[in-house]
Amino acid sequence: MDRLEKTKALDGPIATLAKAVRTKLGPGRLRDLLHGVPTGHPLHPSLATASLGCLASATVLDFTDVDPRASRVLLATGVATAFPTAAAGLTDWSTLHREQQRVGFVHMAANLTALGLFTASLFVRRRGGDGRLLSLAGLGTATLAGYLGGHLAYRQAAGANHAEQVAHLVPLGWHDLCPLRDLPDGRPVARRLGYIQLFVLRHGDSVSVLADRCSHLAGPLHQGRLVVEDGESCVTCPWHGSTFRLADGSVKHGPATAPQPCFQTRVRSDGVIQVRPGVDLNKA
Repeated sequence: MDRLEKTKALDGPIATLAKAVRTKLGPGRLRDLLHGVPTGHPLHPSLATASLGCLASATVLDFTDVDPRASRVLLATGVATAFPTAAAGLTDWSTLHREQQRVGFVHMAANLTALGLFTASLFVRRRGGDGRLLSLAGLGTATLAGYLGGHLAYRQAAGANHAEQVAHLVPLGWHDLCPLRDLPDGRPVARRLGYIQLFVLRHGDSVSVLADRCSHLAGPLHQGRLVVEDGESCVTCPWHGSTFRLADGSVKHGPATAPQPCFQTRVRSDGVIQVRPGVDLNKA
């Protein structure tokens, strides 16, 4: 796995495919849906569980006395649900960093091979043939793909929330941040609060503060663009385009699915900004 992460042999087709996917989808509701923004969690893993569960169950039933039609139904369901699963996975993959994409590319190739074997098994069965060995080979290939997917998720943290730890590193209560006069008006900057880097934006006498590292892949939000989405002020990550509301850190557009930790702010009488973690700015 370590060698696969570092190899550059597949970088050409990886770059071409990732760019084509991003260009084809573009920003919008379809991309957000495939990332899983409406549910707050990546869509691909749950779809993969359903699809692979059907295909694996069909293979197991092949070695029982159950009516062969049951295996065919499960195979057909697994093959059909593999397509939206692949679409969601490909969308996520197109916005990962290069080492993740290398592993993901092989993961994708293994899954396509497994899908081909399962589809061939279904075709053979519908024509009255056996097809069990094809399903067994498909399950073996899907197991390899699953191992690669596990490496992506648990070793390389693809799809994980890269901002969640902020809440555990900042004690409760108010903390001095900096004098209000030291902040430029209308331009985001980064400021430190203990171990944490914060995104800080001043608008006159009010201040918006979020965790600076994007929840998608830890991109620096203070280097992002300020935009207005549906009449709400937002910031767009400079790395992969995730967009968050400044008011509460909620996700407006993916690939991020987890909200950005936000901080309540107040200004002391001497002009020093204080921040407090874990409070919705809409309720402040």
